[in-house]
Amino acid sequence: MGRLSTSLCGIELDSPLIPASGTFGYGYEFAELYDINILGTFSFKGTTREPRFGNPTPRIAETPSGMLNAVGLQNPGVDRVISEELPRLAEVFSKPVMANVSGFSVDDYVESCAKLGAQPQVGWLEVNISCPNVHGGGMSFGTSAKDAAEVTREVKKVTDKPVIMKLSPNVTDIAEIARACEDAGADGISLINTLMGMRVDIRRRKPVLANRTGGLSGPAVFPVALRMVWDVYEAVGIPVVGMGGVSSAEDVIEMMLSGASAVEIGSANLTDPWVCAKMTERLPELMDSLGIENIKDIIGGAHNG
Repeated sequence: MGRLSTSLCGIELDSPLIPASGTFGYGYEFAELYDINILGTFSFKGTTREPRFGNPTPRIAETPSGMLNAVGLQNPGVDRVISEELPRLAEVFSKPVMANVSGFSVDDYVESCAKLGAQPQVGWLEVNISCPNVHGGGMSFGTSAKDAAEVTREVKKVTDKPVIMKLSPNVTDIAEIARACEDAGADGISLINTLMGMRVDIRRRKPVLANRTGGLSGPAVFPVALRMVWDVYEAVGIPVVGMGGVSSAEDVIEMMLSGASAVEIGSANLTDPWVCAKMTERLPELMDSLGIENIKDIIGGAHNG
């Protein structure tokens, strides 16, 4: 393994860089631009048990240093992902992929995780209990330690693949929820999902988004994400995947020093589709300037000072 290699829940990665769910489709779209096998893996588009058209438009809004989205988990449903999307992905990506799973009930999560966990291409299940853009489910599971633990426990019963619980920042104590997931059997924690926000059109005198609120992402949320990664790293003994506003190789180093074993890149893919390839090229040079031989050696390094 090279200087960029790390490990996530017992699976080796050539790189800590992981495009985040909802910003990288099912991979083959970006494979038209560069060889996506340079990535550690990627988290594919959030998948639910049944097909979803998503929220009404408009569902994207710009903000200073970020964006709001209320896409609403538009996806073809787990069965079509397995029958259509994964075979297409196999043509361009040779590594285990991270399956991002969303739901509106515990049964939803269990059925989708059982089906996706049975696929040889799937290396990890990233269980999203933190989506702020859907009604009746999603984030509600991630704002209660009890509910988060229940989803974790039930999903773990139906798969032997590593289960990574994706947590919401829209809570009072994210470390408490992370500990509850760990106690229920989670193999890892990923954070953060988006922060709830909104914009108002001052000429129309109405919210910009048809959903009224949406998830804030982009560079504006990076300091919040970094603090939460730090707190969760200190609270649990399982791997942490950091994300939230990551847009440069320097941000990746900060995330890993704060405790992330791997780092997801989200909105930056939407503004620059080559950003992960550029980070891959930039990281070794940056590591040289900082005296870092192997990137996995810095995980949690800022906690030692």
